Amino acid sequence: MAYSFYAMLSRMKYIHRWPLMRNTSTENISEHTQEVAVLAHALALLTNTRFGGNADVSRCVLLALYHDVPEILTGDLPTPVKYHNTALRDAYKQVEKGAADRLLTLLPDDLQAAYAPLLHGEDGTLEARLVKAADKLSALVKCTEELKLGNREFIKAKESTEAALRAMQLPAVELFLDEFMPAYALTLDEQQS
Repeated sequence: MAYSFYAMLSRMKYIHRWPLMRNTSTENISEHTQEVAVLAHALALLTNTRFGGNADVSRCVLLALYHDVPEILTGDLPTPVKYHNTALRDAYKQVEKGAADRLLTLLPDDLQAAYAPLLHGEDGTLEARLVKAADKLSALVKCTEELKLGNREFIKAKESTEAALRAMQLPAVELFLDEFMPAYALTLDEQQS
């Protein structure tokens, strides 16, 4: 029997993010996922190195790699729509769960248990919180890049995303915003000097 799970994962490159916004450059969930994995890795390392935490760095990266996989079937629902109210947010969570369940059926039975927690996510763990922060940091990076290119469409998104990040009260996020985020607004030459 042929299983299509991994072929479905390769379709992440066809799902575009920020569908309600005018973009100077498009971003798909495959690109976004790579960036979230890098940022989750950084946040976990900072948590452990600078703040004496005990985040499972590998787990953070793994959760990040699969955090948006259900969007292969659902598409990227814009944040203002997804979080408009509690009923809509809860309904969309059920849609995402259904998509994750459907994707799991595309694997052999003996692999489904290993992938289920990755596709369904983990709530409440430090690693899950760091991945959520990395996801928001990726959005902040996108906003910063769009503004750097003169696209004022992202002004409010940048403000609300940064406020949401600060509200997470994660020391590694605060440190990242202060020490690493400013470089995203620089040119290539400025970043290298």
